Amino acid sequence: MSDQVIDVFTATALTPLPHGFLGRRGGVSTGIHAGLNVGVGSEDDRDAVLENRRRAAEAVLSGAELVTVHQVHSPDVVTVTGPIPLEDRPHADAMVTDRPGLLLGILTADCAPVLLADAQAGIVGAAHAGWKGAIGGVTDKTIDAMVALGAARDRITAAIGPCIARASYEVDAGFARRFQEHDPENERFFSAGRPDHFQFDLEGYVASRLAAAGIGRVEMLGLDTYPDDGRFYSFRRATHRGDPGYGRQISLIGLPA
Repeated sequence: MSDQVIDVFTATALTPLPHGFLGRRGGVSTGIHAGLNVGVGSEDDRDAVLENRRRAAEAVLSGAELVTVHQVHSPDVVTVTGPIPLEDRPHADAMVTDRPGLLLGILTADCAPVLLADAQAGIVGAAHAGWKGAIGGVTDKTIDAMVALGAARDRITAAIGPCIARASYEVDAGFARRFQEHDPENERFFSAGRPDHFQFDLEGYVASRLAAAGIGRVEMLGLDTYPDDGRFYSFRRATHRGDPGYGRQISLIGLPA
């Protein structure tokens, strides 16, 4: 896949700020990680991963300093004020910054990547919203952290990138019950599947949390990571196939220097 052009999916809601939800095309990794695998925690060759991260950053904001966190499915947010060495990444699942020249990167392989911006204030954010982080309030806390930097809640726009879609995301009754006990209205994000199982709309749930937080605009890209092996990495697909590992794609947003 190294001879392919990098896929950069963009959102109208985040224009004109530099941003992109990247797929797996255009990287140097091979084998089960073939393509633009940026996961330093994967079983991939480290040099290939570092080259992929460099290519990804250059595709969105040339010359910017890529910043990522050690993601742990938490609601925790870091306010980034400067470069963070790869080996010193804090444990968190979201970042915000008002510093030009930094590029915030969120890694996913089915979870929902969320990019946010108040373009007028010059403040951006990025969040990793798996189901644990989503129900725990990672997007709410990201918005709060942006407001603390000076963003206006009603000016913040957000976009949700490639993630596992309802048609591909089967969960059991206990999973569904957890969300419904948290808020009975969450029932609308589950549709009936095989006995004692449901199909969960992660993207719709995350969008509803963003909208409930009172921000100005929410955009859903509607891209399902599970069925498209040539375009996206997917943890669930790799698990179902019995693969020994899987890659991660990256979503990026930053402020030009």
